[in-house]
Amino acid sequence: MATAPKSGKSVLLLCGDYVEDSEVMVPFQALLAYGVSVAAVCPGKKAGEVCRTAVHSLAGHQTYSESRGHNFSLNASFDEIDHTKYDGLVIPGGRAPEYLAMNASVLDLVRNFVNSGKPVASICHGQLILAAAGVVEGRKCTAFPAVGPALVAAGASWVEPDTMAACVADGNIITGATYDGHPEFISLFVKALGGTITGSNKRILFLCGDFMEDYEVTVPFQSLQALGCHVDAVCPKKKAGDSCPTAIHDFEGDQTYSEKPGHDFTLTANFEGIDASSYDALVIPGGRAPEYLALDGKVIAIVKNFMESRKPVASICHGQQILAAAGVLKGKKCTAYPAVKLNVVLAGATWLEPDPIDRCFTDGNLVTGAAWPGHPEFISQLMALLGIKSDANKVTQKATNWLSP
Repeated sequence: MATAPKSGKSVLLLCGDYVEDSEVMVPFQALLAYGVSVAAVCPGKKAGEVCRTAVHSLAGHQTYSESRGHNFSLNASFDEIDHTKYDGLVIPGGRAPEYLAMNASVLDLVRNFVNSGKPVASICHGQLILAAAGVVEGRKCTAFPAVGPALVAAGASWVEPDTMAACVADGNIITGATYDGHPEFISLFVKALGGTITGSNKRILFLCGDFMEDYEVTVPFQSLQALGCHVDAVCPKKKAGDSCPTAIHDFEGDQTYSEKPGHDFTLTANFEGIDASSYDALVIPGGRAPEYLALDGKVIAIVKNFMESRKPVASICHGQQILAAAGVLKGKKCTAYPAVKLNVVLAGATWLEPDPIDRCFTDGNLVTGAAWPGHPEFISQLMALLGIKSDANKVTQKATNWLSP
């Protein structure tokens, strides 16, 4: 996994079982991509263990639905952390905060961060922990609406979220309503860490389809939005406001990946009439969508347009099935999910073994990755091609300076 330079910023990510899937992974991988070191911990668990996650979706019912998400791997042990070594704290939502709010060690940890003036960013149900820690009195806070009464009882100045993307910053406490607000939520946290972003006035296009991998669209999409980029997502035969169902592909001990239903992903632009020339880069998520998108002549034309214009193209996992079908891989060095090796080799590319599975490679204007564990490298290598720099780690440098070749 990508790690920040030793001189960079380090933050703590507070996890628990049935933490919301997107609310734990998007900030985790986005911050890593920006050059920030992130330690993910859970009380009672050690580095290398996993937390189950939950997919929460608002789908027309009176409250959200829940289904099983990815397994999230911890990279640090809760009992061994020294909070003084970290520059900020992130608290995801989901159901985990309900029981973490009863853990005295968790509450002491939160108080230490808030009282030291270090930034604390909490989203959705994570604010239950802030309320239990007694750190919100007199502070403006938002959250998922159901958490409002607990915040009011704890003395907070409640800010009703006008949309589920609402975020509020008051002093060193940043609060968000739901994962819809990740771009602003992450941007506010980076700013609170003392970071700035340069070169982010880019327009980026995502090629989407039904049952693309959940992380592989959501993490890069929201990470690039948080950098200030204009990001559009399109899908053949769909319009802005329509949604694509996603698939959760995970590694659970079987001979191949498992699949579960993911979040619905909302498209932001119409596919018909899209002017590909108005965008600076193209991103192709993986999952099962590329199998049928590779058969669409208009999709192929868009890919060829970007490659012939030598604009950055970033494709991950099964997304390389589309690159192969477009005939743009001949002579290129390329990786992908191992099962896509056949497509890549037959298309005339030089195969780069993804060992470990989070390896990503850049060849000219093309960035390829094997699977979603590689998002930090995948995003930061695309940032480098676009000339986007983050000094969130207080080291002004291109992201690729510290990546594996």
